[in-house]
Amino acid sequence: MKYLLKDQESARLTFRKVERTDYDAWLPLFHQEGVARFLGMEHIATAEAQCDLWFEKCADRYENNLGGLNALISKETGKLVGQSGLLIQHVDGVDRMEVGYSILPEYWKKGYAIEAAGKVRDYAFENELTDSLISIIHVENFPSMKVAENNGMKFLHETVYKDFPVKIFGITREEWENRR
Repeated sequence: MKYLLKDQESARLTFRKVERTDYDAWLPLFHQEGVARFLGMEHIATAEAQCDLWFEKCADRYENNLGGLNALISKETGKLVGQSGLLIQHVDGVDRMEVGYSILPEYWKKGYAIEAAGKVRDYAFENELTDSLISIIHVENFPSMKVAENNGMKFLHETVYKDFPVKIFGITREEWENRR
């Protein structure tokens, strides 16, 4: 769990390891129209099977030091709001560090994705984990593109990732430092 944000927090959120007990709170994400397509899971028949795969991937990342998503917990309510973290992704033949984020539908459009992604970005650069970060976003996921832009990222290029079309957004340490 090399890249997990341990004991971190932002203005409204605390970050912790994703736990199996988060499953029931996370399941509604996969019932939301379009989410499975944006996450490359539309070929999986049910929301439950999609959520099962999500948790399997989380566990695999933790076990194999491929980064990991953090559960985002509201400081105000103690409820799960979403997940965000640093992920090692193989894109266009190269391993890259990604800022990943997903927010539960009831918390959309409240700034949680921007807040979490900003904290993850700052953590990566402040701890010298990488010299650049990306976000991999389905070509039709316009809200996530806005989050990436608010996170200081610029559109780099379009590519195919795990058999679906994506846009790659990125920021370098130097660009991040110049924004501060």
